[in-house]
Amino acid sequence: MKLKIAQVAPLWFSIPPKKYGGTERIVHFLSEELVKRGHKVTLFASGDSKTKAKLVAPVKRGLIEQGIPWSDYTWSGFNTFLAFKKADRFDIIHAHWGLFSFFFQEFVKTPVLFTFHNIPKRGDHRWKIMEYFKNKINVVFISHSEKNNSQVKFKKSWVVYNGIDIAKFKFNSQPKDYFAWIGRVSPEKGIENAIKVAKKLGIKLLMAGQIQEMRKEYFEKTIKPQLSEKIKYLGEIPEEKLSDFYRGARALLYPIEWEEPFGLVMAEAMACGTPVIVFDRGSAKEVVEDGVTGFVVKDNEEMMKAIKKVDKIDRKKCRERVEKYFTYQRMVSDYEKIYYQLL
Repeated sequence: MKLKIAQVAPLWFSIPPKKYGGTERIVHFLSEELVKRGHKVTLFASGDSKTKAKLVAPVKRGLIEQGIPWSDYTWSGFNTFLAFKKADRFDIIHAHWGLFSFFFQEFVKTPVLFTFHNIPKRGDHRWKIMEYFKNKINVVFISHSEKNNSQVKFKKSWVVYNGIDIAKFKFNSQPKDYFAWIGRVSPEKGIENAIKVAKKLGIKLLMAGQIQEMRKEYFEKTIKPQLSEKIKYLGEIPEEKLSDFYRGARALLYPIEWEEPFGLVMAEAMACGTPVIVFDRGSAKEVVEDGVTGFVVKDNEEMMKAIKKVDKIDRKKCRERVEKYFTYQRMVSDYEKIYYQLL
């Protein structure tokens, strides 16, 4: 049975995103593959999105490009409203942003699925609202770690790992002599840890990622003064150049300081054959197989030890792990199964 599915995306960036945007990339893979499989998909997203689904766009461009800050939820709430207003036209509404879908689902008969692409920290006031809906909403977590960190135990919940398009990430068995770091330029992504380790070992470190408006001062005062011939910041890398960035690295350094729900960059790096050395936070142990596709470590000292033995990792094993667990085709199949369960 083919389904009529609404995909409700956040409006911060286009679908797919031009550069940064993990959630937006997942929504893109999901929408396009569902269309390919014969489902009728309506995508509620910004007007600069490119999709084979039917596009409903309350804004012409992504909100960030328009200077609308992350803290302003007005348009994204309106986007959710538009989807639920047409609820009787769909078999499933799949929402990927905010709590508005929790509120609106009370007023429709159409089954609603909500994916947590990131959960609030424990103790956050929003959990009190989610507690009210724990027996009424169907949720997906993107890792077991994220599910375990949830302050609310929902009646119906699943875990679906994010997936990537491995065809866009070329395997390389012979890396160059540098290490990589990539992510949003912010303290929780571990950029300072990566720099400290690189300096102590005297290794070459190439860093890439988006500098959001709120982090420009942080970059100028904390990161920029530490750059050198061996430690370089390359800016935000477009998707078509990501593969070359990853595949040339001896390893991806990912010393995160928060409970990362998934971490697409780890899957992308491994798809190129590049091992990942990551702090034991969030989903690290679920994405990286310790000692096989990289190393899961506790601190900078352990990271330095791992760097010294990283060349012993079989880069083919890295690629194989992504092919088995982290493709977008596998992800879409998992979501399809949930849709049919809900019906």
